[in-house]
Amino acid sequence: MMRGPGNWAVAVRTPSGEIAQVSRSIDSQMARHRALRLPIVRGVMALGESLAIGFRALAISAHYAAQEEGKEGEEAVSTELSRGALIFAFAVAIGFAVMLFKVTPGLLTELLPIKGTGWFVVVEGLIRVSIFVAYLGLISLLPDLRRVFQYHAAEHKAINAYEAGEPLEPEIVQRFSLIHPRCGTAFMLWVMVLAVFVFAFFGRPHWYWLIAERILLLPLIAGLAYELIRFAGKHQGNRLLMTLLAPGMWLQRLTTRQPSLDQLEVSIRALREVLHLEEQRSTENRVEVMA
Repeated sequence: MMRGPGNWAVAVRTPSGEIAQVSRSIDSQMARHRALRLPIVRGVMALGESLAIGFRALAISAHYAAQEEGKEGEEAVSTELSRGALIFAFAVAIGFAVMLFKVTPGLLTELLPIKGTGWFVVVEGLIRVSIFVAYLGLISLLPDLRRVFQYHAAEHKAINAYEAGEPLEPEIVQRFSLIHPRCGTAFMLWVMVLAVFVFAFFGRPHWYWLIAERILLLPLIAGLAYELIRFAGKHQGNRLLMTLLAPGMWLQRLTTRQPSLDQLEVSIRALREVLHLEEQRSTENRVEVMA
């Protein structure tokens, strides 16, 4: 799945071996309301839009993967998730992530004999990152996830090749890195790191306020992390910045695997579709694309 400023596209390898693609325009609230494009606020909006698009792309992919050979592509996507189902899936995923990575570390730290706010938020942060890394390590052992991680790397390689100005051919794209600064994995890590500094301003509340703060402050932290990742994506030549962001880049090794040429062909198809659509709506020579 590839996303540009105004369009997104998903390409799928069907059971028959062909590549099917579906594209949609992005009806962003940020385009209509200037206040939603302010720093930090735009990060929260972009995160919500990205999650919604991600769920829709997964639904399309699942329908194509499950279809029988010879079935028409439009029939495969006709049962795309309804708005209600999308909201439900969105709520379940966000709820699980918040409970596991935000609330649980705070409650576990509360059980430890730690005095002082400084040590509390540091230990909580270490527990949070440890849970996150362990979670990624465990799911990476699942055979089905390996293929997902290969496509994740294929997306990164295609975007890296495009940003380097190289031809979008599988053999050429394969030479590029499977790591990219504008990756959701790096974003998640920085959400957890920045949380340490944000939570430090609010002291060490009682456990019920602790749970409330961890949930209510998540949009602010996500907005800050978005600005950091966005800045890094535009300054990849800055060695100092890349050094500071290195842990997030290393973590991508857990969520990427070396893709095959066939998988790269799929990611290239999605990228080309997005670039084609963006060229029709904008005169910019270079389009910022995200996977």
